Amino acid sequence: MSELTLDNVYRARYALKDAVIVTDVLKAPKLAPGIDLYLKTENLQITGSFKVRGAYYKMTRLSEEEKSKGVIACSAGNHAQGVALAAQRSGIKSVICLPDSAPISKVEATKSYGAEICLVEGVYDDAYQKALSLRDEFGYTFIHPFNDPDVIAGQGTIAIELAEQIPDMDAVIVPVGGGGLISGIAYTIKSLNPNIKVYGVQAAGAPSMVRSIHDSHIEKLDRVFTIADGIAVKEPGTLTYDICSKYVDEIVTVTDDEISAAILALMEQHKLVTEGAGAVSVAAAMFGKVDLKGKKTVCVLSGGNIDVTILSRVITRGLLMSGRNCQLKIELVDKPGQLMSVSRIVAEQGGNVTAVFHEHSGAGADVNGCYLRLTLETRNFEHIEQIKSALTKEGFRLI
Repeated sequence: MSELTLDNVYRARYALKDAVIVTDVLKAPKLAPGIDLYLKTENLQITGSFKVRGAYYKMTRLSEEEKSKGVIACSAGNHAQGVALAAQRSGIKSVICLPDSAPISKVEATKSYGAEICLVEGVYDDAYQKALSLRDEFGYTFIHPFNDPDVIAGQGTIAIELAEQIPDMDAVIVPVGGGGLISGIAYTIKSLNPNIKVYGVQAAGAPSMVRSIHDSHIEKLDRVFTIADGIAVKEPGTLTYDICSKYVDEIVTVTDDEISAAILALMEQHKLVTEGAGAVSVAAAMFGKVDLKGKKTVCVLSGGNIDVTILSRVITRGLLMSGRNCQLKIELVDKPGQLMSVSRIVAEQGGNVTAVFHEHSGAGADVNGCYLRLTLETRNFEHIEQIKSALTKEGFRLI
């Protein structure tokens, strides 16, 4: 932490003034009723993520010799694009090691910023080892995604912007993977105003920092599994662990279903596309993971680079999680008019049937029995219960 100072964060702010966007802060009155909530839209940053801040500032700190040899990084997503763009704008050669399983869209996006791509067979850890090997072989400077004081200082510039945009904020909620973003924000905010609460959020399928802080030592997870791939980190950094231990008030987790619901809410209510990692802060606010009553709170939307191939699946999960979609299985007697009666009841309650599947009962059941599976569009969970109650009152049995 000796190199991480408030002066360094302000130097980063100056270095980045013509390189990144000062992203807007939007009021979000409907996402979490009863909470004075705002959104810091880093999903609209160049490259679609905050990562370019730390990467670009790190480039400005390199010696002429280091710049002449080039830089190398390892990432399957936002860090890769941030390093590639920062290197391109600084006139520095960049090599990015990517696992060969990385989505084609992310590979092409990174390549479009002028980086030399090295696809490595295996997973992220294999690509990481390859990057270190190439660093040693060619003398590249390795740009770490989070465990570097200059990278952390670059991410801390978000906190300076927030202090200017919402000077009376009481709390900020920040996504946590390796911990670079929250380290920069927490250190800077607490240095400016120690009374502001800083909350971190991890995916329940990748709680590396949560466990490390809880057990008072760095822990490495055996595996991570979450739709929030941008924060799916097995082990936090030594530097980020120390900073989080000292400056972060609390770190919580959210499930993939809660993340999906947050992505959907941001799209519908604010026309903002966020990736899983970018939406965890909003998920924490929506589902009451931290006490925000009476606090003017900012959620940092850290990125918007969601793979469109999984977006439809995320939306479907979000609809289910928010009560906007439901599936019912109804036991019927196989006689004329049953389907019409069910449809009438659903229509009277304002539901919309989007799929119907009719099947006869299996062995051992009533020979005249059958099942009706319905998929419905609904308003919320209360609406679902109204429909179920109306069907039950008419004598239909819900399975």
